[in-house]
Amino acid sequence: MSLDSFFNAQSIAVIGVSRDPNKVGHVIFRNFIDGGYKGKIFVVNPNAESILNYHAYASILDIPEKIELAIIAVPAEIVPKVLEECGKRKVQHVIIVTAGFKEVGNYKLEKKLEDVIKKYKLRVIGPNALGVFDAYSKIDSLFLPRFRMSRPKEGVISFVCQSGAIGSSVVDLATAEGYGFAKFISYGNAVDVDETDLIEYLGNDEKTKVICLYIEAVKDGRRFLEVCKKVSKKKPIIAIKGGVTEAGAKATLSHTGSLAGSAEIYFGAFKQAGIIHAENLEDMFDFAKILEKCIPPKDGKLMIITNGGGYGILAVDASAKNGTELAELSKETKKELRKQLPPIINIENPLDLVGDATSGRYRICIDACMKDKNVDVLLIIVLVQTPLIATDIVDVLIEANDLKKKPIVVVSAGGEYTEVMKRNLEENRIPTYTYPEDAVRAVQKLVKYYKY
Repeated sequence: MSLDSFFNAQSIAVIGVSRDPNKVGHVIFRNFIDGGYKGKIFVVNPNAESILNYHAYASILDIPEKIELAIIAVPAEIVPKVLEECGKRKVQHVIIVTAGFKEVGNYKLEKKLEDVIKKYKLRVIGPNALGVFDAYSKIDSLFLPRFRMSRPKEGVISFVCQSGAIGSSVVDLATAEGYGFAKFISYGNAVDVDETDLIEYLGNDEKTKVICLYIEAVKDGRRFLEVCKKVSKKKPIIAIKGGVTEAGAKATLSHTGSLAGSAEIYFGAFKQAGIIHAENLEDMFDFAKILEKCIPPKDGKLMIITNGGGYGILAVDASAKNGTELAELSKETKKELRKQLPPIINIENPLDLVGDATSGRYRICIDACMKDKNVDVLLIIVLVQTPLIATDIVDVLIEANDLKKKPIVVVSAGGEYTEVMKRNLEENRIPTYTYPEDAVRAVQKLVKYYKY
């Protein structure tokens, strides 16, 4: 059965909407209203006549209209009964945000959910899950108030996350930094829908261009491998594995009731399936940014252009550590640049434009490297603190990037002035980084993915 109703349902019932604005069900319902969801939304609460001016039904069985998706936010012990009512009502897609199942050792109660799912052939996300946020349809089952966790703008990154806590904090941070999302899914204990189902769905989702994944354990390793092999050929999958240490593996069991398994086996499987492994969350989004914004490189030869010699050296060191090949400018390019640049500039890689560099000097060098067949990727370091760099450097970079000839990555470090420039570049599909080491690691992942 398709998972599409989790993301595009036009009629939704929230079961367990309390009158107390601090309770989970109320927060979820409120988020649908405040988030601008355009479909029909129904309240289920047997102890209320209306909530927020919406009629409250005693049971999902009492709602006279067709329901495509149900969100369950009731105490754990009555979830099986409510899920059974969803099955009787022919609601085939259900999100269970309630915790208190196998993650706390209550395997018997989770088994009851499995029995109901099989009986009615349901598709269920959860339990112990935040569920789904879709930036386009505005479906939002996250039980975190919007004033506490901002929702991302429409974009092309989809994030599948076994942990609701990690997912919510990362989405909040990524939103503040300007990332756009297509979908965010926290799937919890995976009693039915698991990470492989979601990756397979996102592989065919037109709005998703990059898939980010945080997993603690995989339900079906063989199927996971098969699906990821297919999907990673169409779009990049970037994954973090939680529980890589013995202590982390033990914590995983008490978190979602899952056995973490050997980290080495997972990393081997990632490589085999074409999954990009990220060591941490910061790397995940550094990699997502470059894969989302950059065109495919022809090959991996990197040209570094800088107005800060030390930054250029750090970028060269990072290239050596990451196995990134540095470009060697052609004789023709060197000859042409020698005519146009001051004698003080050494025309090598890194190409250090020195402290009196102007936007015009950058333009000359970028144009030359764009034409040089020996250059595949441009890493451009711009320290805007130097006196002759004007705001038109942004125009120089955007114009070059708009040609779509070669990937351009920018490194710039500084305060508010720098951040304004970087936001402008990001909005024009140029990935920016504060530190050269981060940028080089991201370039290496970009090159490696397209070679795969």
